[in-house]
Amino acid sequence: MKKYFSFVPKFDSSPSPMGIVPPLVTEEDQPLVTDNVPKHKEDYRINLDEFKLESDPGLRNKIRSYPCNLQDSYRRAYWLKGPCQPILTKFPCSQIGGQGRRFNRAWYTEYSEWLEYSESKNAAYCLCCYLFKPDIGDQAGGETFVGKGFTNWKKKEKLDEHVGGVNSAHYQAWKKCQGLVHQPQHIDTAYNKHSEQSKVDYRIRLCATIDCIRFLLKQGLAFRGHDESEDSDNRGNFLELLEFLSNHNNEVEAVVLKNAPENLKLVSPSIQKDIVNAAAIEILNVIINDIGDECFSILVDESRDTSIKEQMAVVVRYVNAEGYVIESFLRLEYVTSTTAISRKEAIETLFSRHKLSISKLREQGYDGASNMRGEFKGLKTLILKENPTSYYVHCFAHQL
Repeated sequence: MKKYFSFVPKFDSSPSPMGIVPPLVTEEDQPLVTDNVPKHKEDYRINLDEFKLESDPGLRNKIRSYPCNLQDSYRRAYWLKGPCQPILTKFPCSQIGGQGRRFNRAWYTEYSEWLEYSESKNAAYCLCCYLFKPDIGDQAGGETFVGKGFTNWKKKEKLDEHVGGVNSAHYQAWKKCQGLVHQPQHIDTAYNKHSEQSKVDYRIRLCATIDCIRFLLKQGLAFRGHDESEDSDNRGNFLELLEFLSNHNNEVEAVVLKNAPENLKLVSPSIQKDIVNAAAIEILNVIINDIGDECFSILVDESRDTSIKEQMAVVVRYVNAEGYVIESFLRLEYVTSTTAISRKEAIETLFSRHKLSISKLREQGYDGASNMRGEFKGLKTLILKENPTSYYVHCFAHQL
């Protein structure tokens, strides 16, 4: 069948689908398909035989019948293989208007890039529209040049009508074919490359922010500064540490602070709090997993903050798997009042949130306030009623 086909390379950059006929090449010289974006047109290399392409346009399956992730690969393979243009000694004759009419071989030259002929259907087809034509009714011949095939050999002007102007369905399909092959110059490819670089920059910026926050958390240092403006001599620990890191790492310097997008610097107080909260969740998970199903003790104290809210600090004390006694701050719990009942409800809520059980509690450590150590209504008494083995031990705070 090779003698019936002319394989036309699709690297002509002419602005019109009615361009000059490019020189014929052999099938062995035909540029092949690759799923990767090539830097040069010579880089398209994949064996077309792997796609098992149907040459006759009248017998092909629709592009939509292929898996979604393979449709562009099949489109590129068909476009690079070129239109099916068998060179027959004599094309079949059809009776049209009382006269014998047949396909004209000279049309291959005039419509070289897209015109195809099907021997099985004795009809003409459009390769561009087969690959990319949307379902838009009768525009550009409807399904004539894709499904049924064009057979009205008497009206050659219908081929020109099919091509149409720059807004026609055929022209848009042809532009998509050009963009599919010339991907390095295609606007979608440029956009995707830009998006990928933005993702890389964002990841570097985010990692730098997280590293600075982890350092400050480990050292127990404040984040914010009194004056964080760009002309300030001291912008606070976080911004000064991030600037120090960027000064010693060119990759970080290129994407943070002044070199970052105005709306994506990742240095705002809300961003800092979000990352700190994420770190707190991870630390809590480690502490809870370290306790496991073993027994533990709690140390509780409370005070008012600057907004006059009662906050209760909870510390857990346990023996880890290596046999070491560990004391870890669990969290601050806000309580509605200073009564023992409200404190017990807050502790129960905290335990249920982290899947801890009062039945595993073996020690309570509070100060000597009556609402904490009271014999009848104190916090330690309320917990002892549920778990008699949770012994109370004075924390010895406020004794001096």
